[in-house]
Amino acid sequence: MTPRNITAAFLLMALTGLITAAADPKRDALWAAVRNDDPKAVRAALDAGADVNARNEYGVTALWIAAGKGKPEVVELLVKAGADVNARDDIWYQTPLTSAAGGLKLDVVKLLIKAGAKDVDAALLAAAGVGNVTMAEAVLGLAETGQDARDQALFLTTKSNEKLREVLEKAGAKALPPAPEADRKRWADWAGTYDSDGGAKLTVAVKDGGLVISGRVVRPTGPDTFAPLGVAGASYRVETKDGKLTGITMRRFTAEYTFTRFKEPVVKATPAVVAARGQAAVPLNWPSFRGPDGTGVADGQSPPVTWDGKSGEGVRWKTPIPGLGHSCPVVWGDRVFLTTAISSGQPDQSVRVGNYGDVGSVNDTSKHTWQVLCLDRDTGKVLWTRTAFEGVPKIKRHLKGSQANCTPATDGRHVVACFGPEGLYCYDFAGTLLWKRDLSTLDSSFALDREYEWGFGSSPVIHEGNCILQCDLSRDSFIAAFSLADGSKVWSTPRDEIPSWSSPVVWRTPGRTEIVTNAAQYARGYDPATGAELWRLAKKSEVTVPAPVLGKDLAFISSGNRPIQPIIAVRPGATGDISLKENEKENKSVAWGKLRGGPYMPTPILYRGHLYTCSNSGILACYEAATGKEVYKERAGGGSYTASPVAADGQIYLTSEQGEVRVVKAGPEFELLAVNALGDNCLATPAISGGTLFVRTQRHLWALGAK
Repeated sequence: MTPRNITAAFLLMALTGLITAAADPKRDALWAAVRNDDPKAVRAALDAGADVNARNEYGVTALWIAAGKGKPEVVELLVKAGADVNARDDIWYQTPLTSAAGGLKLDVVKLLIKAGAKDVDAALLAAAGVGNVTMAEAVLGLAETGQDARDQALFLTTKSNEKLREVLEKAGAKALPPAPEADRKRWADWAGTYDSDGGAKLTVAVKDGGLVISGRVVRPTGPDTFAPLGVAGASYRVETKDGKLTGITMRRFTAEYTFTRFKEPVVKATPAVVAARGQAAVPLNWPSFRGPDGTGVADGQSPPVTWDGKSGEGVRWKTPIPGLGHSCPVVWGDRVFLTTAISSGQPDQSVRVGNYGDVGSVNDTSKHTWQVLCLDRDTGKVLWTRTAFEGVPKIKRHLKGSQANCTPATDGRHVVACFGPEGLYCYDFAGTLLWKRDLSTLDSSFALDREYEWGFGSSPVIHEGNCILQCDLSRDSFIAAFSLADGSKVWSTPRDEIPSWSSPVVWRTPGRTEIVTNAAQYARGYDPATGAELWRLAKKSEVTVPAPVLGKDLAFISSGNRPIQPIIAVRPGATGDISLKENEKENKSVAWGKLRGGPYMPTPILYRGHLYTCSNSGILACYEAATGKEVYKERAGGGSYTASPVAADGQIYLTSEQGEVRVVKAGPEFELLAVNALGDNCLATPAISGGTLFVRTQRHLWALGAK
């Protein structure tokens, strides 16, 4: 993600309200007025006593938002009211000036510099980075920039942009002197591309002027440490082995991000390993998202290791599925269930796959049909289709999302399907509607600006005659249990949460059974009979998608967005607030914890004593589950990843958004056994049962295994 995209992404989250703090009516009125570009309302909010410098929990102020929106009248009002022009947020570490400069808001940039904004070097580099002469002239004319920043800006400016080079040189910018030849030789092998767990890339090049990281010249500041010229609070620490660079840790103020150089994986399978497998003796039921208790594990089910989607080899059947849905298939006995949403206006809806910083949404206002499908597991024949709801979607979907994100759940008699704001539905195995429940508008985007809604994504789970549903919303978040008998509400517990897209899981330990949830503010445990909160664990990772991962001795909580990317192992029997204190890695209820390495989209998998995480970019990390010790981190490859890994019989299955299923041998050494292409986008997690891997792609449901 480029710096400009990062700024835009965070600005968008701030504008849409994705990042919120405790309720403060006066502050909220001010922020709403700022978002709506309403100077009259801004004046009224300030007159009513709103604190002009109030921050949310991530350090964003009203001026930060106004600067990014680029509305000079509102910015001027806030500045005159005493807004801090140098307030820096706690995630991207942007000031109002850098927020405005990143969006090329020239009038606001001028206003802020005149008001005393100090982050002028960053503003100059933002202008030079895109070749904007007018903004560079304004910054240089209004403020005293540093020599390093001017020199870096000149380096960033292309030779063809003669006007900007002239402006910079007139301001005192100088061409960088050549780096010592010995250093350039030492750095020569460092050149290349490095990947972060989140899918971002960092490039290293060696030029006459010195070492260049992500396009900017850096200078040594100590043994194996460097700082980019003119960039405040930034540094790089390199890790070398045998004189070769293996990884780079980028630090921006207090945040750290690790980039690693990976080799492309090579398939190492032997014929004995990939031999076709037969039907499992007793097919396993896969009743909800990630199967039994959300483990994703199906030992003894003999799924295939290799197949060929193009030729049909190893494909038992392939059934077209209308519409668009990222819900996963669930299996019980001889039935397979899944859901979909069909647009009348866009029958073949597009999904934008890949790792990118665009947080926009799709607004398809045509009539949709939300359906539940039942298929025969052996033939793929559609046994019945039921229309749950018809109408225009109440909430938009993410660019890579769908209107049918939630995986259904079954207990062998009931099938529960959640369509978010379009309702909760329960059918029997014959397709008879037993009950339905209106859940109101489940808005999981805090979308005060509704253009950027992302849609609901939490899947239900069934436990002892109840359907448990986690709803982390723009307002009034809650977790509730609904009776499978009639849909009545058994209990409902409020949650002080911002939106998340994680699903609850049932944790059965010798001492008790509990519902475990993951979310942005806290992970929590609940009593499944009453909904009473048993424990909570602070995380502060503002967009949370992975579900908790449960073992006999530990529950693993993870998430992969800023400001931290935690992986935390929780012991059974926890009570009260078990949050780790600053610099603490364990306590009575936490076996171990890390603040880096958590995955953003795919849920990790616990398998045979190891915890595996798959990043958005296909980097597979293996940890000792008991201790958190990293065993390996390797590139599995294959593009971008949303689907969660599943495992069976010594293999781990990783499904990319581009429709490749990569099979990795489980254990302490990374070994890629097979790469299987399906030729269609895939964001749904596979199911495993009875010698078959069930994979839902954008247009089909596949049953893969020996015929």
